Amino acid sequence: MSANLSRMYTWRGWALIGLMGFILFLVFPILSLKVPNDSPFFLSQYWVTLVGKIMCYAIVALAMDLIWGYAGILSLGHGLFFALGGYAMGMYLMRQIGRQGQYQADLPDFMVFLDWKELPWHWWNTDQFWWCALLVVLVPGLLALVFGFFAFRSRVKGVYFSIITQALTFAAMLAFFRNAMGFGGNNGFTDFKRILGLPITTPETRMVLFVVTGFTLIAFLLLGRWIVTSKFGRVLTAIRDAETRVAFCGYNTVHYKLAIFVLSAVICGIAGALYVPQVGIINPSEMSPANSIEIAIWVAVGGRGTLTGAIVGAGAVNGAKSFFTQNFPEYWLYALGLIFILVTVFLPRGIVGLFSRLRAK
Repeated sequence: MSANLSRMYTWRGWALIGLMGFILFLVFPILSLKVPNDSPFFLSQYWVTLVGKIMCYAIVALAMDLIWGYAGILSLGHGLFFALGGYAMGMYLMRQIGRQGQYQADLPDFMVFLDWKELPWHWWNTDQFWWCALLVVLVPGLLALVFGFFAFRSRVKGVYFSIITQALTFAAMLAFFRNAMGFGGNNGFTDFKRILGLPITTPETRMVLFVVTGFTLIAFLLLGRWIVTSKFGRVLTAIRDAETRVAFCGYNTVHYKLAIFVLSAVICGIAGALYVPQVGIINPSEMSPANSIEIAIWVAVGGRGTLTGAIVGAGAVNGAKSFFTQNFPEYWLYALGLIFILVTVFLPRGIVGLFSRLRAK
């Protein structure tokens, strides 16, 4: 057991993970729930929501790093899997509103507005949390399984794979914009009231969601590290570097690539399900190709093929995005482009690579 743990991380790595858990599971709840509002150490709900949102993005970045950093598969469609998980959770949250909506009807408000008389077939049983939690995993996973099977079997790779994943995301976004799909059109889902019978806007509920997100982030970090340090992970790295040679050695590279692609999609779906109740909205804009490109930028900025770099990159870029959108919203895209160019030119191994190089010196 100790050998497996030391294979995953050194004692410094485990210490950093322990510190991360201490901050997320103890410091944040105390500062948010126990410290008086007028104290300078009080953590407002704004910061709880912001950090919770960034942790959801970090989970998505981890999923991207697993396939891009270790298997060499650059997907520009992971925003779709993230949004599908969010919509699955959003359907449950919309059903939890009940008659507290604007029209005080059993149907969601947007369906009443469109004069629908009953729920569509794909809304069956969405008032049950367990069913929607199952959809969070199954819908992105099955889509990735079908799409990845045909793509990898046809030996689509490189820039061509990136383009078709981006096209898939764009097609899904256009479909979800249509009111006939039954997902709220361009407005999507919002105005949530309860989750598991609890008011969703109370500080206690938000902190529970925050802690669950932090636990999920650490769990997926450890799962990812366990995978990449196993034989499966070494085969993935070999596929990234020389897929033809790996196939010549007798490995079915399609199965390996498909397995990690499906797992990555499921992780994104879970991140989307955690994102929606904290942010309070989900709409088709989450599927925009630009969002999927931004996910790749997070990984590149933090350090591709490191896992921890994905978390650092997601935090750094989204922290900068929050600052710019509040103070200089018109300059954010320019800043994002500049960040990507500077990292590509001066930090090809990302922020984590820079720290590793400094520590080596």
